[in-house]
Amino acid sequence: MDDDERALSPEEMLRLIEQQGSVAAHRLTPDPVPHYLAWGVAWFVGFGALFLHHGLSGTPYVPIPFPVVLTLLFGLMALAMLVSALTMWQLRSPVRGASQTRGMMYGFAWSFGFLSMWAIAIRFGTQLPPAENSLLWASLSMMVVAILYMAGGALWLVRPMFVLGAGMAVLNAVGTAAGPGWHALLMSVGAGGGSIVGGLLLRRRGHG
Repeated sequence: MDDDERALSPEEMLRLIEQQGSVAAHRLTPDPVPHYLAWGVAWFVGFGALFLHHGLSGTPYVPIPFPVVLTLLFGLMALAMLVSALTMWQLRSPVRGASQTRGMMYGFAWSFGFLSMWAIAIRFGTQLPPAENSLLWASLSMMVVAILYMAGGALWLVRPMFVLGAGMAVLNAVGTAAGPGWHALLMSVGAGGGSIVGGLLLRRRGHG
């Protein structure tokens, strides 16, 4: 009997099983890096423009028209949602079961969450001054994102996702209390910058 036909030892069998399990998990797990980078860029650029529009004291640093800022912010967020949907689409595989169902339901949660946010903002935003209307839209959208990040982290036991969501929830609350300019700055640097850094760290580590 040559070396290729000899029986594997228990230690070698265990090592082979672990290697095959790691390969299978990597193939069936979507790459989260595009998700983090897409949302990070959307928040950093979109809220950065909103910060320049408001300024910390209410005086604009750059005279960017508000409709342009709002279109930029939510346009970039829509693109980020598309990237997230494509990321979740990677979960679609010949393997059927609870994981695929959770992924589909979680994707619908994003759509319904933002649909509800838009309805609330449209209903009450017209009754507020322009700066407060802007804050309403921004804070509600980030509240939805923060909650869904924490839910996703808890659902798949992804600690960085939960921590980032919790951090965004805190920054969103602090920024809302501080005012439109501060909120935009915290969301741009904290949420956007934090998501970009998280995505780059995951890419450097090979996302697990």
